Amino acid sequence: MLDPSIFADGDAWIALLTLTAMEIVLGIDNIIFIAILADRLPQSEQARARFIGLSLALVMRIGLLFGITWIMGLTRPLFSIAGQALSGRDLILGLGGLFLIGKSSHEIYAKLEVEEEDQASGGRARSLALIILQILLLDVVFSLDSVITAVGMAQEVLVMVIAMVIAVGIMLVFAGRIGAFVNRHPSMKILALSFLLLIGVMLVAESVDQHVDKGTIYFAMAFAFAVELLNMRFRRKRQSPVHLHEHPP
Repeated sequence: MLDPSIFADGDAWIALLTLTAMEIVLGIDNIIFIAILADRLPQSEQARARFIGLSLALVMRIGLLFGITWIMGLTRPLFSIAGQALSGRDLILGLGGLFLIGKSSHEIYAKLEVEEEDQASGGRARSLALIILQILLLDVVFSLDSVITAVGMAQEVLVMVIAMVIAVGIMLVFAGRIGAFVNRHPSMKILALSFLLLIGVMLVAESVDQHVDKGTIYFAMAFAFAVELLNMRFRRKRQSPVHLHEHPP
């Protein structure tokens, strides 16, 4: 099952590079979710929460990968509602999508309406165990999606395992920087939460067999991110001493 000799074939290396890149792309939403949740913790525990969250994601993905027979069984219909057949995978994606929609909406509301009061009262800090539990719930959904994608792209389990380990390793390196960047810029945090809300809607749609092209969604995310970076650059330019000198109040 885990035969290193497969790497004597160039196709295995191509599959590894392609799958690693895909796993990193699919893991972006996971990183953003973990970063936003970790920001609810005291500064001293945020790095620990990110490490535990991504480590759990890796363990879960590898575990699901070795239980591939069970994963494939999740695609079999269990029952029907209003003529719509639902499988175990559909239920997991649907419930995960609803959780992500609810959590993202709540975080947007908290950011826009109650954050100042929450911070002033010292209520911003949350229990590490509660944050890890929420990360674990979404890890199940993200990991299931990741494993199904991996199985569709590669034939060898060893290639999939190595790709997942490399991808999570890269995410661990950059998770802190991404989290700090998102949480340092309020508009970027709202944009990130909107992305997660969109991912939640996509998961719910997928659960009822309404296919949504992920490439289109990620392109829209990248475009919105680029526009927001330009806005941030424009705001910094307007606030610069030189600009203020040229246009006095």
